[in-house]
Amino acid sequence: MDLSATGEPAFVQEDTQVHVGIHLEPGTLTLTRNGKDFAAYHALVQFASAGANPWAAQEVKFSTKGPDGESVGLTVDLLNEAWSGPRDGVPAAIWQVVALAATSAGDVGITYAPPGRG
Repeated sequence: MDLSATGEPAFVQEDTQVHVGIHLEPGTLTLTRNGKDFAAYHALVQFASAGANPWAAQEVKFSTKGPDGESVGLTVDLLNEAWSGPRDGVPAAIWQVVALAATSAGDVGITYAPPGRG
């Protein structure tokens, strides 16, 4: 590997973000915008935690197929304008996607140990 690194990395707890991607079963979620239907096949949910606050879902980026078969990205903001709670009017099916992403992130059970030094 032609790369070097120095320092002692530390992360800032002020605003930590995690993105969780999930594949959606084709035909299980349709998003409608301006009277056009879009079949969602992937969702990328952004979770964030500011300071010691609990994790909150901020947005979902959907990959969809439009009526013409072209891929289209659609983003749904989940927090209200003041960033103090959930946005009104977000459909229940989108919150189900958020719950699936949160559950899958916890179910994966990722653990990590740095490679041994040899």
